Amino acid sequence: MTGKPIKTPGPDHPIAITPYPGRVVVRAGGQVVADSRAALVLREASYPPVFYIPRGDADMAQLRRSATTTYCPYKGDCSYFSIPAGGERSVDAVWSYEAPHPAVAVIAGHLAFYPDRVEAIEARPD
Repeated sequence: MTGKPIKTPGPDHPIAITPYPGRVVVRAGGQVVADSRAALVLREASYPPVFYIPRGDADMAQLRRSATTTYCPYKGDCSYFSIPAGGERSVDAVWSYEAPHPAVAVIAGHLAFYPDRVEAIEARPD
């Protein structure tokens, strides 16, 4: 994987995905929900960067799949999870592209967290 932008259907909508060189820890409801040294950073158009954490580095027992789904023309169908320990704030706090479009296939099997729906997303570079 390189840090070069991935070509997507929209020329004005670049997406770049790179490995994060460090550790990312996500906390919600007073607990560590994810702890990874294999996170990816997705930079999309003018949006803030987003960490995508492998499911194997998340405590999936703390997540509950919700009925919410959305569609992104650049990434595909998206499913959501809530974090019950985080209370109402953490409803649909986590999203995942389980079968993303080929251009961003590397994010399959990863989770992303809304920063305002968890207590903290701590990124510590090596």
